[in-house]
Amino acid sequence: MTDTAPAPSFVDDRLAWWAETTPDVEAMTYLSRTWTWAEWNDRVRRAAGGLAALDIGRGDVVAFLDKNHPACVEISLAAGSLGAANAIINWRLAGDEVDYAVNDSGAKVLFVGTELMPTVEALRDRLPNVRHIIEVTPEGGEGDAYEVMLANATPMSRAAEVEPEDVCLVMYSSGTTGYPKGVMLTHANMVQHTINVHDGWVFEPGDKSMVSMPLFHVGGSSWVLFGIHDGVPSVMTRDPDAASLAGAIMAGAVVTFLVPAVLAQVLQGGPDAIALFGRLKLYLYGAAPMPLPLLRAALAAWPNTKFMQVYGLTEVAGVVTHLMPAAHRDAAHPERLVSAGQPVPGCEVRIVDPDTLKDVPVGGHGEVWLKTPQLMKGFLGKPEETAKVITEDGWFRTGDMGRVDDEGFVFVEDRLKDMIISGGENIYSPEIERVLAEHPAVMEVAIIGIPDERWGETVKAVVSLRPDAKASEDELIGWCRKSLAAFKCPKSVDILEMLPRNPTGKILKRELRRPYWEGHDRKIV
Repeated sequence: MTDTAPAPSFVDDRLAWWAETTPDVEAMTYLSRTWTWAEWNDRVRRAAGGLAALDIGRGDVVAFLDKNHPACVEISLAAGSLGAANAIINWRLAGDEVDYAVNDSGAKVLFVGTELMPTVEALRDRLPNVRHIIEVTPEGGEGDAYEVMLANATPMSRAAEVEPEDVCLVMYSSGTTGYPKGVMLTHANMVQHTINVHDGWVFEPGDKSMVSMPLFHVGGSSWVLFGIHDGVPSVMTRDPDAASLAGAIMAGAVVTFLVPAVLAQVLQGGPDAIALFGRLKLYLYGAAPMPLPLLRAALAAWPNTKFMQVYGLTEVAGVVTHLMPAAHRDAAHPERLVSAGQPVPGCEVRIVDPDTLKDVPVGGHGEVWLKTPQLMKGFLGKPEETAKVITEDGWFRTGDMGRVDDEGFVFVEDRLKDMIISGGENIYSPEIERVLAEHPAVMEVAIIGIPDERWGETVKAVVSLRPDAKASEDELIGWCRKSLAAFKCPKSVDILEMLPRNPTGKILKRELRRPYWEGHDRKIV
C-alpha cells in the first residue's frame, strides 16, 4: 500500500492518523463486532481516560490476562499514551505463575477475561498491589466491566510528558534462573520493529491481516501493529484453532503470522483445509523452527503462497532476521531453507566465541550477538540480569548459537540458554527442574527438549530417584501439573539409575539429548 502517513514516534500515532484520514474504513473485526478507525481510536482514547481516572500515569503498570481480545491492544495503546505500560500475562499459566507475574510487574490495575476470573479470584489475596480488577467478556455484552469503563470515561489524548523511550509493554519471558523476567519494550522499540520488519513485503489494496498469535507473545503484540501502521483491516481470532483461522480467512484475511505447528495441522486437515489456506497471499512463520520436511510439504501444497520465515526474541521486540519469499523457492540454494535469513534493516549481527568474546571468522560457530534500536530497555526490576545480556557498548547476547555465511544468511543451530521451544512457546528447563526437584522421590533431574513433528520440540524429564524411593511417569508429570502450565509439563519421563556428568559434576544434557536428535536436519546440542 502507498504510505503517505507521517513517520510515527509512538505506538498509537498511526491509529490516530487513520481515524482522522479514513474514519469510516474498517479497522478491526473480532467475533461478531467490527470497528472503524474512528470508532477504534475513540475506544483507545476512552481507555486512556478510564485508566487516568484510576490514577494510572507515567511509569505505572497495568496487566491484562485473557485470550486474544482487542481490549488488550486498546489497553496497550492507551496505557502507552499515558506513559504507562501494559504487562500482558500468559493466560495459559498456572495460578502460582500468574501470581508471580502480576506481582513482579507491579500492576495496579488488572484486566481479566471472564474465563480467567476463577483463577484470579482464587489468588486475589496474594495480589496486594492490584487496586482494581476489571472483567472483560468476549462479546462485550451486559455486565462487561471494561465496556462500562469505556462508556463512562472521558476521552484523553496522549499526555504531553510521554517520550518515545517510555516503556509501553512488559512481556514475560521464561526465566533461566527458574522465574520469568519482564522484558521492558518502549514506544521506540515497537515503532522501529514495525518499520524494520516491513522490509520486503507490503499489504495490497483490499488485504486484511489475520491476528491469531497470542497477544501475550511478542509475535502477537508486534504483529497487530502492522495492520495499524498500514491502515489495513485486521481480523483477530480469540484462539488459534482451526475453525477460528478458517473463519478469519473466509472473512478476507490474506496475510498472517503463525507458528509452524499450525501448518502441520492444516496439512493433516485434508483437501478442503489445504484449499482454504491456499487463499493466503503471505504466510510469515517463526517463534519456533519449522522442520524441513514440513516446510517442503507446505511449499508444495501452496505454490502460490509466499512464505517468509522470521527469527527473533522478545528482548528485541520480535523479529531481527527474515528469510524472504524468493529464498524459499530458490532451487540454487536449498540449504538456505534451514537458515533464519538475513538481518532486517537497522540490525547488526556478530558471531562471537562465548569463551573469548572475540568474533569468529565467516562461517564459524559462536553465539549470535545483535545490535538494534529494537533492543529492550532491560528486564523489569532486574538490572543485574540485564547487564548479563547487554554489553556496555550495546550488544545483546542472544544465548543462541549459530553461524553466518558469506552472504549474511544467519543459521541458528543450537543455544547456550537452556531453553525448549515447543509450538512457539519458550520453555526454560530450570523452571520445570525447580518444581520436579521438590518431589520427595526425585534425587536429581534434567529437563531436555526432544524433536516433535508437530510442535518442533516437546519436554522430556530425565530423573534419578532417591534410594528405595518409587515414582511413576504419570505421578511425576502430575506433580508438575500442580504448579506449572500444562505446556511446560513433561510429556514423557525417563527414569535412570544415574544421570551422566562431566568431571566437574555438571549434568551432561548433551548426552541425554543426543540419541533423540540424531538424524534430524536441525540439532539441539
